[in-house]
Amino acid sequence: MSSIQPREGEKLVLQEDCYEDHLKNGLLTLTNQRLFFEKTEGTLATLSKRTEELLLDIPLVEIKTSKAEGFLIKKVVVITIQNDIYKFGVLNNSKWAKEIEKTKSTYNNL
Repeated sequence: MSSIQPREGEKLVLQEDCYEDHLKNGLLTLTNQRLFFEKTEGTLATLSKRTEELLLDIPLVEIKTSKAEGFLIKKVVVITIQNDIYKFGVLNNSKWAKEIEKTKSTYNNL
């Protein structure tokens, strides 16, 4: 569960524990306004995780594109308008890519 307080009018679309190639383990969250990634720390003994810090916060208007990548190791690739590339290992990469594009399109048409 995210420790980030939602902004006014912000609604959760998708959220998943995942791994990013450079940011490591964390919680990826897509809302109707942004995509953000929080670093998580977990303990195997209690099987619990807690969010540590916000490492990435991208407004939807700054996402150029997203796409599904990989067959065995599935990742959703997010490219920003600054050409920063993030690769998140998620369970259903095509679902994430579609939801990011759909939510981005809806948000940009408001």
